[in-house]
Amino acid sequence: MAPRFRSQKNTLRTLLDAPDWRSSLDTVAEGGISYVGPLMSFLLYEPMPRLRAAVALGRVTARLFETAPETARDVVRRLNWRMSEESGNIGWGVPEAVGEILSQHPKLAREYYKIFFSTILDLGFDDNYVDNNVLRRSCFFAIGRFVRACPQYGEEVRALLRRGLDDEDLPCRGYAAWALGMLSPSLNDAPALRRLADSVTGAVCELTDGDRLVVRSPEELARDTMQRRNCLDSD
Repeated sequence: MAPRFRSQKNTLRTLLDAPDWRSSLDTVAEGGISYVGPLMSFLLYEPMPRLRAAVALGRVTARLFETAPETARDVVRRLNWRMSEESGNIGWGVPEAVGEILSQHPKLAREYYKIFFSTILDLGFDDNYVDNNVLRRSCFFAIGRFVRACPQYGEEVRALLRRGLDDEDLPCRGYAAWALGMLSPSLNDAPALRRLADSVTGAVCELTDGDRLVVRSPEELARDTMQRRNCLDSD
């Protein structure tokens, strides 16, 4: 590891590990493109530090777009590539990073949200669907955070989230239920949510807002959504 890269990682780790890490986001953004690589390396961490890095990467990329829009777009393209099979990577943390970037810049959201949403859409042929169950959990979680920040995209992804309630992966069902809770209520969601709420999956979902980590079962998340509760708002 080059000395400069190591130094940047140490600086960022100190800022993002602090209890008041959000107050340092503008300072991080001033690092520009030089901080993108170190922040991407943090996406491999556990859920809470991973999300903090994703939020910081969103701030950096949004700031970059104002002066170097193509450089900012390249960051998103680079992340999307890391999640593709052709890259040879698994893409841990990439959905969270893409979601936070799109949440923080309206133009990038308009350009890339369809690709982002298609990560949970299985067309049965060459597409952007993430067939790794563990990584797809991150996709549902990241989409939930995105539509909470940008509710104007909620109706477009609602059908995909409903389909996620029957995902083959039980935790994915929970994250899909949680993400539906970010949208306006719809009675059309009730039957599938009720089935999940009444089930006993034995699975767990980890959710974080960057400040705390909450563990819920898929059925608990379905019940939360039906009752219009968000476990990250109150516990």
